[in-house]
Amino acid sequence: MIKVVIERLVIEGLESPYEDAIANLLDVMVNAPGYISGESFCDIYKPYHYVVVANWSNEQSWDKWFHSQERQGLLDAINPFLQYPERCSVLAGRRYHQRVEAS
Repeated sequence: MIKVVIERLVIEGLESPYEDAIANLLDVMVNAPGYISGESFCDIYKPYHYVVVANWSNEQSWDKWFHSQERQGLLDAINPFLQYPERCSVLAGRRYHQRVEAS
């Protein structure tokens, strides 16, 4: 499994139309092959800063969705509300620490 973090900075004052438009993208994404789950966040100190954290079964599934014409069409609907193009990070889990239970 991989996690994809998508960050978007919305033009201040356009948060409400952005949220309406992004709802369509999220509704479609949940049906994409390989999509597992996700969460959407809004920075409480900067309400124009949005973050989506999505779990995908593998990088190939994410890559297929990322480059799909369906996603691009949905992005075209939100791009007018963004200060900058979205930023995506594709993350793989690492195991650095393991809790050791005392006997």
